[in-house]
Amino acid sequence: MISSDPESRDFQFPEALGFLFGAHRYKVAYGGRGGAKSWNFARALLLLGAERPLRVLCTREIQRSIKDSVHKLLGDQIEILGLGAFYEVFQSEIRGLNGTEFVFAGLSSQTRESIKSYEGVDLCWVEEAQAVTKRSWEILIPTIRADNSEIWVSFNPELDTDDTYRRFVIDPPSSALVRKVNWSDNPWFPAVLEAERLDLLARDPDAYRHIWEGECRPAVEGAIYYSEVSAVRSSGRLANVPHDPLLKVHAVFDLGYDDYMSILLVQRLASEIRIIRYIEDRQRTLASYDEELRQLPYRWGTFYLPHDGRARDYRSGKSAEEILRALGRTVEIVESISVEDGIRAARLVFPRCTFDKANAEPLVNRLARYRRRMNQETGAGGTPVHDDQSHGADGFRYLAIVADQMSNDTRVVMDPYKAFRRG
Repeated sequence: MISSDPESRDFQFPEALGFLFGAHRYKVAYGGRGGAKSWNFARALLLLGAERPLRVLCTREIQRSIKDSVHKLLGDQIEILGLGAFYEVFQSEIRGLNGTEFVFAGLSSQTRESIKSYEGVDLCWVEEAQAVTKRSWEILIPTIRADNSEIWVSFNPELDTDDTYRRFVIDPPSSALVRKVNWSDNPWFPAVLEAERLDLLARDPDAYRHIWEGECRPAVEGAIYYSEVSAVRSSGRLANVPHDPLLKVHAVFDLGYDDYMSILLVQRLASEIRIIRYIEDRQRTLASYDEELRQLPYRWGTFYLPHDGRARDYRSGKSAEEILRALGRTVEIVESISVEDGIRAARLVFPRCTFDKANAEPLVNRLARYRRRMNQETGAGGTPVHDDQSHGADGFRYLAIVADQMSNDTRVVMDPYKAFRRG
């Protein structure tokens, strides 16, 4: 353990988190339960704020109210450290006698304009950072730019495709000091948690590795396709899947404009389904997607649209089916079945699917996060959540319905009179 001594006090810190008292642009601690990361981040910030005046921003991806923040955790640590005479805890901020202040904000609600009010921040603590999106990081990082300013990041990892994990663990900035901190790094790890740890290790080793050892999950907890996505990753079916010029490429759509449009580009060889590319965007016309597809060196098959592909759009007065047929595409409408029947069909087709890592991994990431609404009282799963993940998942359901209809044959309608004359 190391010690810090603000105002003649002696406070102990675990060796694994001693780097919090050094000078680094990014200080990152990630890992599983029991490592006391949040507890020690709060303690270190309070001690540093007692040494010199600091403006500290405490943030996370979503903060609907102050109850969602680390405000209470900091207040508790003030009492534990005996700093109640130095810090005054207000309803939405904390102030020190020397001018130190702690402020709190959610990142998802910020814009490049609104976040400018935090440009003078000295230290920024991003808690539960596994949920922070690429957009939020790109807004936050340029804002924390005062001389010698620092960004502190603490989180329990979820997926290895999350932006935070990629940004700070897989490919960290040169100015980052990154540490994996687990229960074994906590010198005060309590006996009650040790009993829970050993119990989970015996009952569910896979869950144990994520919860206690800080390893990434193959899919989010409660994901509808948790087992299927796990199998895709573990069996090497997310790999290099090159386009085969001898096979037709079929396009499966989930339609959207303000919501995401998702397009799965698929080749079928015997029973194998190859997803060679995934396209996802919003607020674009079908004609613009068609133009993008025409830039690809593919031999096109059928374009499959969901049942609403026949609905007339108020902007154009035409249906998606009519627009694509006018563009020269062969179009079929996917049979309309219930969502639950579609999910069952998707589970059956998963073992036949391979996904190109370079061009279709975003689809796998969507499927890994597609989940049900959970009843907070019973823990039972309900209907699938409609969010950004659901559009790719809906497209995959449609693929499952039409997978066995996909053909590499070219159907030619012969003129019987011409055929007779050639004979």
